[in-house]
Amino acid sequence: MLLGRLGLDTARIPHADRHGLLWLSRGALTVRDGTLSFERVEVPSAGDVMDLGRYSIPFQDVSMILLGPGSTVSHDALRILARHGTALAAVGVDGVRMYTAPPLISGRSSLARTHARTWANEEMRLDIARRMYAWRLGQVFPHHSLSALRGMEGARMRETYRLIAKQIGIEWRGRRYDRERPDAADLPNQALNHASSAVESAAAVAVAATATIPQLGFIHEDPSQSFVLDIADLFRDSVLIPAAFRAAKQAAQGAPAGIERLARKEIGATLSKTETIPKMITRIKELFPKNPS
Repeated sequence: MLLGRLGLDTARIPHADRHGLLWLSRGALTVRDGTLSFERVEVPSAGDVMDLGRYSIPFQDVSMILLGPGSTVSHDALRILARHGTALAAVGVDGVRMYTAPPLISGRSSLARTHARTWANEEMRLDIARRMYAWRLGQVFPHHSLSALRGMEGARMRETYRLIAKQIGIEWRGRRYDRERPDAADLPNQALNHASSAVESAAAVAVAATATIPQLGFIHEDPSQSFVLDIADLFRDSVLIPAAFRAAKQAAQGAPAGIERLARKEIGATLSKTETIPKMITRIKELFPKNPS
């Protein structure tokens, strides 16, 4: 017999042996008969594979549950998740927003400790930064300074914006962003702003899922989500810019929805189709390959 009022009191499965993420939305996450249960109470939207009904949740077999809009969670559900180290994050549709993720992930701290140790060593920190730039630039530059790499990446991004805009068929006049008046920018720049927030939310999920430290970035330094921004930038070319420019094109062609809604919908579909969050998790693990999560 497994002990405990909520069941499975002492049984724990290492995260290395678990599956990754489980997405739930439009329902209630509770405990029934000693185990986790999710009751889908709203009619699924187009493309949603989960039907109405009650589902038993194999919470010990997943590392993180992503709870989407229209959902509630009970106190007992939070308690059983915490007891077994299964993380819970409240997210927007398709993960385009991340609202909260209590630090309930792994019982082991090896990845976080390696992250902190690597960040604290100037030579190791520079090596990680160069590796991230190599992923973005497609080439290793072992002897370049960070300032030189930033300049190379900036020039490359200007060309990337231009090429992707040409491929999708929109007019591109350059990256412009006024923090005081974000809505004053042209449609492509507005779409990029909204898509950036969504990709950063996806990266925040990946950072929470790996129990790494969001404040300790290797390229970004000052923001409290510096490491999140580092990971998000790895997917700027392949995910963020194409989705944003597709949304801008839809808006320019007279789509009834506003540019924010179009951008969030387009980036959400892209995140799901390309499995961006699992890829982000893999990238984080590749930065610290000797330490399983």
